[in-house]
Amino acid sequence: MLTFFTTAKPFLGHNRVIQRNALKSWTLLRPDVEVILFGDDAGAADAALALGIRHEPKVGRNELGSKRLDYMFARAQAIARHELLCYLNCDIILMQDFCRALALVKTAHRQFLMVGRRWDIEVNEPYDFEKNDWETRLRDKVLHRAKQRTADWIDYFAFTRGLYGTDMPPLVIGRVFWDNWLLWKARNSNRPVVDASEGIIAVHQNHDYGYHPQGKPGVFHDEESGLNYKLAGGWRHLQTIADADEVLRKDSLNSNPLRYWAAAKRYVRQAFRVLFYDILEPVWFLLLEITRPARRMLGLSAGMLRRSRGKA
Repeated sequence: MLTFFTTAKPFLGHNRVIQRNALKSWTLLRPDVEVILFGDDAGAADAALALGIRHEPKVGRNELGSKRLDYMFARAQAIARHELLCYLNCDIILMQDFCRALALVKTAHRQFLMVGRRWDIEVNEPYDFEKNDWETRLRDKVLHRAKQRTADWIDYFAFTRGLYGTDMPPLVIGRVFWDNWLLWKARNSNRPVVDASEGIIAVHQNHDYGYHPQGKPGVFHDEESGLNYKLAGGWRHLQTIADADEVLRKDSLNSNPLRYWAAAKRYVRQAFRVLFYDILEPVWFLLLEITRPARRMLGLSAGMLRRSRGKA
């Protein structure tokens, strides 16, 4: 039915725990599920062997060594056993509600992209998947303790083979904006995008950003994030789950009229950025430059005045 593919951080410490939890949960989904793990990170081969999943050690990288999204998407679509694929981050635990939602969307659309909001929770130990009620226990824990993220946080992308082709730019994983481009690309290709947040509890196991020397700020603001922004095509292509064409509610798909509001807010934000950073800020610095001599004179006069007061 479905091929999952992902890449991971080194399987060390806390990351080892949460990544194995995630991968294990995917293998338990039914009906037929395939899992592909990309990358030669420490512990990846052992984890794949232990979990009985396919390991693809080779992965395309940019000149700085970061993993390229276009390589994984092209390779996964070439080797997947199934026509439905899903890229998701390797810290997301899924339950059977994911497959139920996917089957409903597949019935409604021949080609599509399904995304959804995640639930953040602390997980510090290997999860016990051996108990028959593991899903019930996890769901109850999430609903009572977890926080559902906003539409900006996109962690899984279930799509039909062929949706993403050779025109995918060499975006890198582990930075921002690649997920927004994936959503924009589907909509720009006239493929329906479905927000399945109400039907799927996607459990994100919280983690730090120790893989980046600058931590979380580096992930969001470093050189590679800026490059991702350019490769994605800028702000017009940075769409979120709020832009989805349809939303899954109970057992039906419904049109999402709020997507127009999401687009309007994006244009308004950009208009303010242009106003303040492209127009007002240059004018402000020009005024500072023009008035610099007068301000210096005033500063000198003020200094002389202070000194004269001191003598008095």
